[in-house]
Amino acid sequence: MSRLRGKKAEDLACCYLQQQGLKLVTCNYHCRHGEIDLIMLDDDTLAFIEVCLRNNQRYGSALESIDAHKRRKLIFTANHYLQQKTHLPATRFDVVGLHDDNALEWFCNAFSTD
Repeated sequence: MSRLRGKKAEDLACCYLQQQGLKLVTCNYHCRHGEIDLIMLDDDTLAFIEVCLRNNQRYGSALESIDAHKRRKLIFTANHYLQQKTHLPATRFDVVGLHDDNALEWFCNAFSTD
């Protein structure tokens, strides 16, 4: 995905999630092993959010695009972020899929760290 299309998708996802009551903590958090598109607070839960732009379903849905390797990278990066915090909140991993027609799918608590 091009950088501009990716930024637009992240902005749309962030706006949608804010309308659902989440509060933006940071965007595009990265360390040497990965990046998390959005980190948002949902009440007392810190949500690490991956935004996927899908042109079509030929290669699977947004949720299916988060394979085991990608999950490990997201978990590692989230742990890196949390190591800098003195208070550890409840956490979860969400996936937001955007399609070319701007249809949006939000998968809350899409996968666990197990």
